[in-house]
Amino acid sequence: MASPASANMNAVRETMDVLLEVSRLLNTGLDMESLSICVRLCEQGINPEALSSVIKELRRASDSIKVLTLTQQ
Repeated sequence: MASPASANMNAVRETMDVLLEVSRLLNTGLDMESLSICVRLCEQGINPEALSSVIKELRRASDSIKVLTLTQQ
């Protein structure tokens, strides 16, 4: 018989697997580690919409830097 801690870990793992699949279906571009960080931030009270906005802005900034780097070569 599985211990309560083991059963809880299995439930957490299953939940994260489902969230990752939904994330992939929605083409979020988040990997398991990034998704896990986002979930933990939301559990700590971070506004999910604000978090989404920050992620989008960071991606835009990263894309801009990549373009600048390529044009300077």
